[in-house]
Amino acid sequence: MNTHKKHGVEVLVELHYTAGRAVRVVAIDPVTGTEVTMVGDAKRSEAELKRLAANKLMYVLNKKKNAEKPEGDLF
Repeated sequence: MNTHKKHGVEVLVELHYTAGRAVRVVAIDPVTGTEVTMVGDAKRSEAELKRLAANKLMYVLNKKKNAEKPEGDLF
């Protein structure tokens, strides 16, 4: 398991290479325990796969944060 910094946030990254052309990438936020999984092309660089997984994790964390904000009264 490797760590990766995305916008100053620590992200734990696991890469699981399979027998074929695919690699399973898991990114975990150690603070919230939020985990995302993606499948990428094994021909891509490890840095690119980590970056894409970290971007997906940031998207999910932002989506969760925005969903927790209460919508203001319309009236």
